[in-house]
This record gives sequence, C-alpha cells and structure tokens, in this order.
Amino acid sequence: MKKVRVVGAVIENDNKEILCALRSPTMSLPNLWEFPGGKIEEGETPEAALVREIREELGCTIDVFELIEDIVHEYPKVTVNLLTYKAKIIAGDPKAKEHAKLEWTSKEDLRSLEWAPADIPTIDNLLKTVQKSK
Repeated sequence: MKKVRVVGAVIENDNKEILCALRSPTMSLPNLWEFPGGKIEEGETPEAALVREIREELGCTIDVFELIEDIVHEYPKVTVNLLTYKAKIIAGDPKAKEHAKLEWTSKEDLRSLEWAPADIPTIDNLLKTVQKSK
C-alpha cells in the first residue's frame, strides 16, 4: 500500500477560532473538512513543508509551533502519516486557492463539520484542551 507523509496546520486567530479547509469536489476525499497543509517533500522537515504548503494553498506566511498529533490512518488506497502543528499567520490573509472554501470555526463547533478521518484525532486533542480550560 502507498504511504504518504503529510502535515496540517492548526491555525488559530485572535478570536480563538480555528481555520478549517473544505476539500474541493475534485480532490481525493471530496467535500470533507481538513486542516490545511500537504505532502512533505523529500529532504524537507515537516515544519518547512507546512510553511511552504500554507504559502502555496492559502497565500500567507505562518510560524509553526509545537506538534499536536502524529497520526497514522489507513484509507482504502493509501496510508497517511499526518503530523499536525499549532501555527499562527504572521503575514497575509488566507485565500482558498485549492480548497472549495475556508472557514474560521470555534473549537466547540469543530465537530459540526464533516472531517477527513485522519484529522479527527487532532480535533479530539483540541477539544480535550477546551474541556480542561473550562
């Protein structure tokens, strides 16, 4: 089975909302939500890949912080190793260049979206921190 290493950015704005990206109908896993990001290229660190992917996909620059989750998820045709990181936009406004749309969503409302399966453990982790802070 094919294996791919990918990164995702959990980008939070000043209102404590998370940037969610809707996969376009032409992408694999169409019309599911995900954290923006993409494939790690040969010889690239996950953090460098995330900065590059966000610049390409959203047209903005980010700082990458701590690792949130390191997930291995087996889809029918591919095994995905997804590394999600906390990130912050330092320049530009995100624009959906490849996705159908982008949406800022409160942590409490993340479950109202239909997510790609590999992203769900990251949401579980984010919601644990919400519960602890209440």
